[in-house]
Amino acid sequence: MTTRRLLHCLLAAISCLLLAEAPARAEDGVSPSEVRVGMVNAQSGPAAGLGFGMLAGAKAYFARVNAAGGVHGRQIRLISRDDGYEPARTAAQTEALIHTDQVFALLGYVGTPTSRAAMPIAMAAQVPYLFPFTGADFLRTPAKPWVFNIRASYFDETEELVERMTEDLGVSKIALLMQDDSFGESVKGGLAGALHKRGMQIQAEARIQRNSLEVADAVHSLQLHQPDAIVFVGTYRQLAAAIKQAKASGMAARFLTVSFIGTDNFITAAGPDGDGVYITQVVPAPHDASVAVVDRYLHDIRPADIGYTSLEGYLGAMIFVQALRQAGAQPTRVKLTSALEALHSDLGGFKVAFSPTDHQGSDAVFLTRIQGGKAIPVDKMY
Repeated sequence: MTTRRLLHCLLAAISCLLLAEAPARAEDGVSPSEVRVGMVNAQSGPAAGLGFGMLAGAKAYFARVNAAGGVHGRQIRLISRDDGYEPARTAAQTEALIHTDQVFALLGYVGTPTSRAAMPIAMAAQVPYLFPFTGADFLRTPAKPWVFNIRASYFDETEELVERMTEDLGVSKIALLMQDDSFGESVKGGLAGALHKRGMQIQAEARIQRNSLEVADAVHSLQLHQPDAIVFVGTYRQLAAAIKQAKASGMAARFLTVSFIGTDNFITAAGPDGDGVYITQVVPAPHDASVAVVDRYLHDIRPADIGYTSLEGYLGAMIFVQALRQAGAQPTRVKLTSALEALHSDLGGFKVAFSPTDHQGSDAVFLTRIQGGKAIPVDKMY
C-alpha cells in the first residue's frame, strides 16, 4: 500500500471515529445550558392586561424551576414579544422568534385572530404551539400535530352560560354583542349551537371593531330589541364601556361573557358597574389556597399579578416543564409533543389529560359572578 493511500485510509478512519463520538445536532432552541421558549401576545393596547398576565404566570413558574436547577441541567429562557392584539404583528413576531431567536417552542399566545395568524407559521416550521389563551375550535378540531391547548373550548363555556341562563333564570331573549372577527365568530358558533339544542336562537346581534372602544351604536341597536341578557365577546375595556353605555341608556339586560375577558382587568376597568356580570372561567379561583396548585402559585407570583390569567400562564408553564422532563436529556420537538400526548396529570387540584387524538387538556368550566369588586364562584345564576 502506498504512503498516500495509507494516509487516506488513516484520515477516513479518524473521521469515522469523530462522527461516531460526536453528539447529534441539538434542536433549535436547545443548548447545553438553556432551552429557549417564545411568547407573543398583547402587552400594549386594550388587551394588554391579558398578555402581561400570561407572561407573569409563566415567568413565575419558570423562575421556580430555574432556581431548582432547571430541567436536565438547562435553564428555561422565556423570550417575550408584543403584538398589541393585532394579527399582522403576531405573524411578524412569530417569524422572528422562530427564525431569528430560534426558539424551541411557542407558549402562551393571546387571542383567536392572533392564533389564526401564528399557528400556520408554527406548523410549517414544526414548532410546538402550546396553550394559547383562546377557546377557538379551529385549534382543537381536528387535533393538530404541533398544537396543544389546556383550557376548555368556547363551546364548553357557552354551553355552561346557556344552561345556567335558561335553567336558573328562565331567560329566553338572548342577544350577542361581539368583536367583529374570528374571535367573535368562534364564540357566536358556540352560543348559537347551545341555543339551537334548546330550540332557541340569538335574538339580536351587534358588532364592534377589535381594539376599539366605540360601542355606543352597537349597544343602542341591541336596546331596540329589549333582550333579557347580552352575551359579550371582546376585551375587558370594551365590556366595561358597553355596560356603562347600557346603564346610561336605561337598559336592564344582564351581561355575560367567557373567560377571555380577563376577569381581574375587567373588575378594575368597570368598577361598581361590573357587579352582576357572569363570567365563565377555565381554571380554578386564583385566591383559593385550598387547591394545592393554587397555593403553590400564590407563593411564586407577585401579589400585584394574582389573577385568573396569570394562573393560566403558570399552569401552561408547569405542563410544558412536565413534558420537557419526560422528553429526556436530549429533548427534541417530536419528543416533547410525544410526551404531551402521553401526559395525564393532576397538577394539584387541576387535572389535564392529552392523547394522540385529543390535544385539549381540560374541559373544566367554572362559573363566577362579579360582586363588590370580586369574582365570586357560584353554582347557579340569580
